[in-house]
Amino acid sequence: MTTNEKAYAKLNISLDITGKLPDGFHAMRMIMQTCTLCDELEISITDDGNFSCESGLSYLPTDEKNLAVSAAKLFFKEADIKERGVHIVMKKQIPICAGLGGGSSDAAAVLRALNRMTGTGFSIERLEKMGSLLGSDVPFCVRGKTALAEGKGEILTPLPDMPVCYIVICKPDFAISTPALFKKVGLDKLKFSPDTQGIISALNDGDLVGVTRRMYNVFEDILPRKYSEVIEIKNRLLTLGAMGAVMTGTGSAAYGVFADEETAADAYNRLSADYDSCFLCRTI
Repeated sequence: MTTNEKAYAKLNISLDITGKLPDGFHAMRMIMQTCTLCDELEISITDDGNFSCESGLSYLPTDEKNLAVSAAKLFFKEADIKERGVHIVMKKQIPICAGLGGGSSDAAAVLRALNRMTGTGFSIERLEKMGSLLGSDVPFCVRGKTALAEGKGEILTPLPDMPVCYIVICKPDFAISTPALFKKVGLDKLKFSPDTQGIISALNDGDLVGVTRRMYNVFEDILPRKYSEVIEIKNRLLTLGAMGAVMTGTGSAAYGVFADEETAADAYNRLSADYDSCFLCRTI
């Protein structure tokens, strides 16, 4: 039995760190959004009891070190399905180590697909709970669309859809270590916080201008100087007509929001002349 599933990239409209949780992790408050940039997965249930994947990318693991494979194993454990396996063929389009949730989205896509293929009928909340065992972005990637994410990212509140708009994503040719950036976080060093409630109010009103003028990611405040190209890309997006621009997650990708496709396409063409990892897409 085989099916195809799309794994959509996630964007941080805002990202705030509000404190420390009892387990030592940082408490997050983020507004997140899915976009049409996606990986494409072919997922097969097999009779050999093995769990594996292939992507054509030599640096991606093919066993349970790959989050998508771990998701398949976890689903079968939760569903009490024995003596069956899963093989996943990935067509990767979301760049890795970019803050776009590629691995998390792949895992979420596997959970959704296996739930449908096996007829298990787990609720979306049950799948989100499974996802929280795999990674903090997986629950949001299970649900998608527009949501407020709190805690480590696993506490989700659905929000009104972001007005349809066009997105240009650009990633420089370096990655940023998420653990290393978190180690630099000191709540006293964060200069500003995003106006999360203002963004929610703008979403309620269908006010794209109100959303984009409040886009903000506190990690931009503590980026080491060697990563200043991220901010340069963000500023270039604004110069090219973006209504707002921000780094997503812990980077290294930044993206801009455009009201019309023509302006977005022009910005994409200009940036893609200088960057290999550049994408034109829209919100979902």
